[in-house]
Amino acid sequence: MPTRDSAAVVLDTEDMDFAPAVLDSAHIGDIEGALGTVSMLDHAGRRSWKRRMLTFAAIMGPGLIVMVGDNDAGGVQTYTQAGQRFGYSLLWVLLLLLPVLLIAQEMVARLGTVTGVGHARLIRERFGRAWAAFAVLDLFALNFLTLLTEFIGIYFGLGYFGVPKLLSVSVAGVMLFAVAATGRFRWWERFMFAVILGSFVFVPAALLAHPHWGPIGFHFVVPGAAGGISGSAILLIVALIGTTVAPWQLFFQQSNVLDKRISPRWLDYERFDTFIGGVITTVAAAGMVVFGAALYHTRAFGPSAAYTDSGWFDHAIAATLGPVAGGIAAVMLVFASLVGAGAVSLSTSYAFGDSVNRHHSLHRTVRTAPLFYGAYGVQILLACLIVALGTNAFLGTATQYVQVLAGILLPSAVLFLVLLCNDTDVLGPWVNGPVVNFFAITIVSVLVVLSLDLTIATLFPQLNGVRLTELCFAAAGAVAAVLAPAVLLARRRRIARGELVDERAAARTLDRRTWRMPRLERLPKPRKTLLRTASVYSLRAYLVVAVVVVGVKIFSPFIH
Repeated sequence: MPTRDSAAVVLDTEDMDFAPAVLDSAHIGDIEGALGTVSMLDHAGRRSWKRRMLTFAAIMGPGLIVMVGDNDAGGVQTYTQAGQRFGYSLLWVLLLLLPVLLIAQEMVARLGTVTGVGHARLIRERFGRAWAAFAVLDLFALNFLTLLTEFIGIYFGLGYFGVPKLLSVSVAGVMLFAVAATGRFRWWERFMFAVILGSFVFVPAALLAHPHWGPIGFHFVVPGAAGGISGSAILLIVALIGTTVAPWQLFFQQSNVLDKRISPRWLDYERFDTFIGGVITTVAAAGMVVFGAALYHTRAFGPSAAYTDSGWFDHAIAATLGPVAGGIAAVMLVFASLVGAGAVSLSTSYAFGDSVNRHHSLHRTVRTAPLFYGAYGVQILLACLIVALGTNAFLGTATQYVQVLAGILLPSAVLFLVLLCNDTDVLGPWVNGPVVNFFAITIVSVLVVLSLDLTIATLFPQLNGVRLTELCFAAAGAVAAVLAPAVLLARRRRIARGELVDERAAARTLDRRTWRMPRLERLPKPRKTLLRTASVYSLRAYLVVAVVVVGVKIFSPFIH
C-alpha cells in the first residue's frame, strides 16, 4: 500500500478537477489547509454562507502569506523610514500600490490553478532554456540576498533584547527548516499563520505613536511629500514600489497554490484570499509609516537624522516613545523577517525543483524530495553563516544593494507574467481580458521606468532625481504614443486580411469549467506574435541599459 507521500498513485485524470500537466503527483489530492480540508472529489455547491466560509478557511493561505510576506525586513525598514523622513505625507503611495499587488498576484494564482505548473517551468517551456536560466538564476541571486536581509532583520530585532547574533540567526534557521521538513503542508501553513498573527503588533505600535487621524486620512488620498517633491522623496517612493511587487512573490504564489492543490474550481476563493492579504498588507504598511512618523517631529531623530538600519530605528523609537515602543518595534521586525524568510526560501526551492524536474512539495518528506529540501536547507545555512560572521557595515551595504538588484529584475519578471497570461495555448479561455491587459501593461511600463530611475539614481546619487524622473517618463510616454497605435493597427489589418488568426476570440468560445492546459509536451510551439516579439526585444534592450549602468558604476573607480 503506498505511503502518504508516495508517488506511486494511479489516478483517472478524465474525471478529476485538476490540470494533468503536474510534475509531482503530490500536487494532486485533497486541499489540506491550516484551517480545514476540502476533498478533491468535492463538487457540491456552496449555497450557504457557512459552507462558503468553511471552504474559504481551508483554501486561505497562499495569497495571505505572499502578501504579508511582502512586509518583510526590507519592507519594515522602508516603511518606517518613509514615516521618519516624510511623516504621513507618503501614505497615498500605499493606496495606489494595492491594485498593482492584486493584479500581479491574481495572474499568478490563475496560472497556478489552471496550468498545474510552476512559474519557472512555464517560462522554460514557453520562452526557452536561455530565458529560463536568466529568470531562475537571477531569482536565486535576488532571493538569497533578500534572505540575507531577513536574517539581518532577525538579528537586529532580537539584538535589541540582548540576544547574541549567532544564537538568534541559528535558532531561526533551524526552526524554519524543521517546520518545512515535516512533510505536512498543513503544519508549515499553521506555523506561517502563527507568525503572521504575531506580526499584527503593528496595531499597538501605530497607536503608541499617538496618530493624528485627520492628517492620516488626508495624506491617504492627496498626493504629495513633506517639504515638496524632491530627489530624496522620489527615491523613497520608488523604494516603496520596489518593496511591493518582488519577483519571489510571483514564483512563490504560483507554486504554493499548486502545492496546496487548489484547482480552478476554487479560484474565486483564492482571489479573495489574495484580496484579504493585500488589504492587510496595505494597512500594516500604513501602520509602520505612522509608527515611523513618531520620529518626524523630534529634534534628535527627525528628517535630518540618517536612517542607518533597523537597529537604529528600534533604539530611536525607544528614546522617543519609551522602551515598550522600542520593544514592539523590535518584535515587529522579527515577525516580519520570519514570514519573509519562510516564503522567500521556499520560493527558491520551488523554482529549483521546477528547473531540475524533481519532486518539490511540502507534502513530501526529506527522503522522497531530497533535492527540494537540500536547496531549502543550504540557502538557509549559508544565509545564517554570512549574517553571523558579517560586520554591521557589510550587512547594511547588502541590504541597500538588494533594492538595486530587485529594481533591475522586477520588470522582466512581470513582463514574462503578462506574456504567459496572454498565451492562449497555456490559459485558453482564462487568458487576460482587455481591461486586465491595459492595467498590466501600464504597470510593466511604469515599473520599467521607475526601476531604471531607481537604478541610475542609486548608483549615481549626484544626479537630479526630479529631473531624471521627468525625463524617464517623458521618454516612455513618447515611445508608447508612437508604438501602441501602430501595433494595434498592424494586428487588425493582418486579422482582416486573413494573415493572422484571432486566437483570443477563438479561446473565448471554450468552456472554462472543463478546459485545462494539456501536458506541456502536447502544447504547440509558442506563436511569434507581435506582442511577444516586441516584448522580448524590449526586454533585451532594457537589460543592456541596466547592465551598462551598473558596469559603469562598478568599473569607474578603476578607470579614474
